[in-house]
Amino acid sequence: MDGRNLTNQPRIDAAEILDGITEWVEIETPSTDGAAVDGLSRLIERQFADLDADVTRVPGRDGFGDHLLFQAPWGDPGDKGILVVCHMDTVWQHGTLQRRPVTREGDKVFGPGIYDMKGGAYLAYYAYRHLIRTGRRTPLPVRFLFVSDEEVGSGTSRSLIEAEAVRAKYALVMEPGRNVGGLINCVVTARKAVGRFVLTAHGVASHAGTNHEQGRNAMRELARQILVLEDLTDYAQGITVNVGVVSAGNPGFANVVPDKATAEIDFRCPDAASADEIAAKVHGLTPIGPDIRLEITGGVNRPAYERDDGVAMLYDRAAAIARELGFELPEVSTGGGSDGNFTAAKGVPTLDGLGVCGAGAHASHEHLLYSSLEPRTELLLRLMESLA
Repeated sequence: MDGRNLTNQPRIDAAEILDGITEWVEIETPSTDGAAVDGLSRLIERQFADLDADVTRVPGRDGFGDHLLFQAPWGDPGDKGILVVCHMDTVWQHGTLQRRPVTREGDKVFGPGIYDMKGGAYLAYYAYRHLIRTGRRTPLPVRFLFVSDEEVGSGTSRSLIEAEAVRAKYALVMEPGRNVGGLINCVVTARKAVGRFVLTAHGVASHAGTNHEQGRNAMRELARQILVLEDLTDYAQGITVNVGVVSAGNPGFANVVPDKATAEIDFRCPDAASADEIAAKVHGLTPIGPDIRLEITGGVNRPAYERDDGVAMLYDRAAAIARELGFELPEVSTGGGSDGNFTAAKGVPTLDGLGVCGAGAHASHEHLLYSSLEPRTELLLRLMESLA
């Protein structure tokens, strides 16, 4: 026995958790407004600092907010430990909260960013708070990383995430739990690689009436290239290539042969090998029409998060804890990227989707399930306490 008086120990309380989540959600944090994200980060910094965490604030850049790293006050800071990964930004613009305030309807609690991922991020803080107030420690050092730009690709935080991954023995990612194929309460054990490209076709402008034959229509070229790109999709292999944005021509001037047309391309691949193959094919595109020049930029911006032996071990540990708590914990793979892609690609056993359960990420019906707050917090706590 550890000598603690367990009679009056604080308990994990869903109402208390929801109050904290609501406070975070009611600070709007669109990714592209660094000052707004910093409004939440200052609150989070105070909350962790009040619990004796060592705080490191990494200044933002390029208009994005600061990133926060917290070290629990135990263990050797130089030892590899547990990295808990969260993000503070959301896809929702200012004013969304006024139109869609936090509301509860039975088990569902609605609000912009409440599911993806302020709910899960708050669970990480609450779990740490519970450790402190009950006088408990984890065998390994624990670090909590809160970044400001995950929803737009983690361009300013990637190097920090990767640097902290090098110092980690395990990574726990607080993205929301998934509902897939009728299964609920799922965690994520694999994510596809994500690639982004911009393809620009350069042609020759001319008058469409008097000198049509002298023109080289960049829009026509781009249309033909789009068919080539879309044909790279292979559902059986888990590969998708999507041309999602196209721009060309001068609105109102259909009498001009356009000399420039641009497409923005997204691809998802299940592993590093297929991602490299598709990236090479995109960069290897050649003009189809005469006198056309292609300009191609971009590449893989989130490496594949593959289910290896380390991930399997971490999942098995979490699933066993869940069964002890009285619920099943299915695992899924997904095409959506997260910062777990970066930690996994560094060889760190990574378990993702440990946040709140619910649905509607990036949608107007976004919500968490109140019934998931206590069991998901307990799962995270016991997982951190069991890892050594």
